Amino acid sequence: MNPFTYERVSDVQTAAALLAGRPDARMIAGGTELINWLKEGIDRPGHLVDINDLPLASIGVETDVVRIGALARLSDVAAHSGVREACPAIAEALELSASPQLRNMASMGGNLLQRTRCPYFRADAELPCNKRRPGSGCAAMEGENRMHAIFGWSADCGATHPSDVAVALAAFDAIVRITGPTAERTISLLEFYVPPGHTPHIETVLAPGEIITAIDVPRVPSMRRSRYVKVRDRASYEFALVSATAGIEADGATIVSARLALGGVAHKPWRLRRAERALDGRPLDRATMRTALEPEFREARPLAHNGFKVELAARVAMRALEAAWEMAR
Repeated sequence: MNPFTYERVSDVQTAAALLAGRPDARMIAGGTELINWLKEGIDRPGHLVDINDLPLASIGVETDVVRIGALARLSDVAAHSGVREACPAIAEALELSASPQLRNMASMGGNLLQRTRCPYFRADAELPCNKRRPGSGCAAMEGENRMHAIFGWSADCGATHPSDVAVALAAFDAIVRITGPTAERTISLLEFYVPPGHTPHIETVLAPGEIITAIDVPRVPSMRRSRYVKVRDRASYEFALVSATAGIEADGATIVSARLALGGVAHKPWRLRRAERALDGRPLDRATMRTALEPEFREARPLAHNGFKVELAARVAMRALEAAWEMAR
């Protein structure tokens, strides 16, 4: 681990200016990811900016929006009664995301900024990985790619994003609030993540000095009847092979509106908008779900060792829809 200096700040603009002024500066909140990066040699910052004193930990449930501060801890968000009522899928995704100790430390903003769990990215040895060493190649293309993407990948990177709660947030059109040295802006969570293309080391739209300050989730009826389903290799703390968030607004036996997003299948949460539209106005049964999902999965591009994810993702999506349907009826 390289030596670094440390500074604690209590003002957002000061933090943004410090981060913008030093290319080797990194912010630290819960530290559950950054400490791993330091130990594994993934990142070598010269200066750490501690942002824990910034006023960004509030959780608010209003009539038209759920607003979650970037420094709110995962455990606090999951336990918040307003969040659990407004969008159960958010709470479920958080509870399935990590051990209680990690959830007590990890922040919401940090969770969205997690980096891939690809073994080539995390390897102790120096292996080809364009995310970690741009231009070195992607070993997963010809190597171990069981956990990798089936949507949205490029020849330069097939890694997936590991966040659980991002899947729930994406299903309901969450907005990321960002503050920089000179301005504030907002962006859709789905647009926050950058496709791998030829520059997979550029993972988000954050510019130097920009900080996530909050996540806004516009409230819609289907949020209240939402579920998160996660399939993993072991029942204890583990990252998803495939996950899904579904939300349903129903009128009797008919779907009025559906929301559906997948995790573990792409560089970001993967929204199934065509399937959502195909479900609207229909009763929910296996045949209807299969018909709605089929066009989405025709575009899947599995790698050599993850073809099973295509059928698995379809089944997980159906399980999430059925669980949400039970809440909606």
